[in-house]
Amino acid sequence: MRPASHLSIVLSLALVGCGAPDVDATDTSTETDVPRVDREVTQADLDRWKTELSNWGRWGPEDEKGTLNLVTPEKRRAAASLVQDGVTVSLARDAQTEEAVDNGRPYEHEMLSVRDAASSDRIAVSFHGYAHTHLDGLAHHFLDGRMYNGFERDQFVTMEDGATRGSIHNVKDGIFTRGVLVDIPLMKDVPYLEPGTPIYVEDLEAWERFSGVTIGTGDAIFIRTGRWVRRAEVGAWSPSDEAAGLHPSVIPWLRARDVALMGSEAAIDAVPIPDAITSADDYPPVHNFVLVALGMVLFDNCQLDALAEAAAERGRWEFLLTAAPLPMVRGTGSPINPVAVF
Repeated sequence: MRPASHLSIVLSLALVGCGAPDVDATDTSTETDVPRVDREVTQADLDRWKTELSNWGRWGPEDEKGTLNLVTPEKRRAAASLVQDGVTVSLARDAQTEEAVDNGRPYEHEMLSVRDAASSDRIAVSFHGYAHTHLDGLAHHFLDGRMYNGFERDQFVTMEDGATRGSIHNVKDGIFTRGVLVDIPLMKDVPYLEPGTPIYVEDLEAWERFSGVTIGTGDAIFIRTGRWVRRAEVGAWSPSDEAAGLHPSVIPWLRARDVALMGSEAAIDAVPIPDAITSADDYPPVHNFVLVALGMVLFDNCQLDALAEAAAERGRWEFLLTAAPLPMVRGTGSPINPVAVF
């Protein structure tokens, strides 16, 4: 990873030369049919949204794909047409093998043999958490004992059998859609957001004006906060205690826009979460809500700095996104390497 100072210089120079729209990032005026939500989101608001905004039953009572249903053949064809340069960029961190405050369970790599004609090794990882780039399946979280589409946790996710509903195996055919980078540090002309910084609807819509890209149905959006730039500059910290990310007031906006997938450099939420959200089921609120109520699989702990450079160099923040998890039949998620194609 490049030092923070180098990344800032590259992005600043690219922005000057790329012809990006000249907008005021503090301008919150917008034309949208999404009702404005008070920033003071309470537990009562979240509980109401679980009914009002739910996707349960939207694609039938047996559905286990959730918002991936929004990625239609037409959406895939349109995403393929975004490829102009044939340049690929990984959105994943390298496998992390060193224990740290933000990596309690490093990858384990063991060489098994090195012979004249071949070598063999073993890799093991506990990938959920805040260190490794992974895709959360719909069986990863529950609200009131149920996962997406109302399937009961105690019936369908057990220690003996794993996830027999909502497993990552439902994503075996892969993800192929339009990806959109939302680079908030670039827009705000800072190298990174400080931990705890919330991102509001106004920020997302300011980014749309800044980038000239409108987020819509079937898109995969990636929220860059500059986590890894900051880590390289000041050292590791615990993102479960402090992280920049989405404020829970963005939830109705995400549902109204019919976003299909999201990724971030941590677990999508701004942490600490608002004091008025009190249920343990709703920690963290955006992450858990979109998984369970909307049926949206999530990319956690992406590394978006190389993507940010590639996008800024081109003045183009939309791309073809491809990704496919390991086909674990009863897994709750998978390590993953999402790839952007420009």
